[in-house]
Amino acid sequence: MSNEQDNRQSQADASVEQEIRLARKFSPQEAMARMAGPGAMKGASPVSPVAQAEMEIGNWLKSQVQDPSGILQMVLQRYLNGSALLFENIDRPLVALSAYCQRLLGSDPLLEEIVREADIEWGRRMDERPRFDRAGMPLSADDPYTLRSVRRLLEEAAIQLADEIG
Repeated sequence: MSNEQDNRQSQADASVEQEIRLARKFSPQEAMARMAGPGAMKGASPVSPVAQAEMEIGNWLKSQVQDPSGILQMVLQRYLNGSALLFENIDRPLVALSAYCQRLLGSDPLLEEIVREADIEWGRRMDERPRFDRAGMPLSADDPYTLRSVRRLLEEAAIQLADEIG
């Protein structure tokens, strides 16, 4: 008799499951989950390692780099996201960030490009004309991104990163 009850219960469960499936929309995510089978994501993160590394860099920049507008942080992350340097250090993204800071500090043309990008982005966000550093011209007192200020921020970041990554 219990076999018969189990059979009826399983038919009832199947009927309820079918009703539920008919009532909901089918999505590409559900198709992938069905193809992978039950427990496919068990213990795994649904966030890719690249996205995790990019988020770690972004979080570190936001918490450690003193940039009130956040423009410099965004520009630095834009250059690092998807870069070969990041892919080479996917398991240690702060090593990639440290190497990038050192690269910028060691190359005046690269540093000038980052400062220029920050100035342009700042101008867009503030709906103002960017304030670029010009050789032989005095610095604008209200320029948030000068070669000197960005170099100082990157030097501080490089020291903090060196302490963190050992």
